[in-house]
Amino acid sequence: MKILFVEDDKVIASGLEYSLVQEGYTVLHCTNVADAKKTINENQFNLAILDLSLPDGNGYDICKIVKTKGDMPVIFLTAIDDEVNVVMGLDMGADDYITKPFRLRELLSRIKSVLRRYDKSEFPKTLFEFGDIKINTAQAKVYKREREISLTSLEYRLLLIFANNVGQVLSRGRLLDGIWDFAGEFVNDNTLTVYIKRLREKIGDDSQNPTIIKTVRGMGYKVGD
Repeated sequence: MKILFVEDDKVIASGLEYSLVQEGYTVLHCTNVADAKKTINENQFNLAILDLSLPDGNGYDICKIVKTKGDMPVIFLTAIDDEVNVVMGLDMGADDYITKPFRLRELLSRIKSVLRRYDKSEFPKTLFEFGDIKINTAQAKVYKREREISLTSLEYRLLLIFANNVGQVLSRGRLLDGIWDFAGEFVNDNTLTVYIKRLREKIGDDSQNPTIIKTVRGMGYKVGD
């Protein structure tokens, strides 16, 4: 996923760009309208995050260009929160609007929500298998060697995140974001540790020597090779 990020505040830009890269996104950062126009003409993007107030114009100018290039989602990021600007941005085709200061996890969750709405997949995968674990999403059931395993909704969501990313190392931040988005409320780091432990116990993965949900020291967790 490649994101166009236009923000002239260097402090905000540096922190957010780092976090997006940590989440697995490719980010091209611009600080003004002129640079953004050039970058748009030279690249293909999956999403644009646009600051509203820029030195040589505003995010609306860039949004117009983005929308002429195709059906690409846009999120406005700004300190201006009055109703007129919100309505104007949405009328121009923006998909979401978040004001500063903001919680990073909230922004990351909104990014994922917007990207899901633009997902053109007609036939989502309904059956996942790794090791002796099988997940049937059509029935919302999980099996180990044909024996059904009872999971809570959040445990099930956590397992699905792993199933959709077999072979990839997932940071704790990425897992937290996925659970937060599903639960509709903030889930802290300690809670994630508890859910990982419970999930391992329920799917029969030795928490001392896990072979299904493996711990990658200093990086996160991984399912599969």
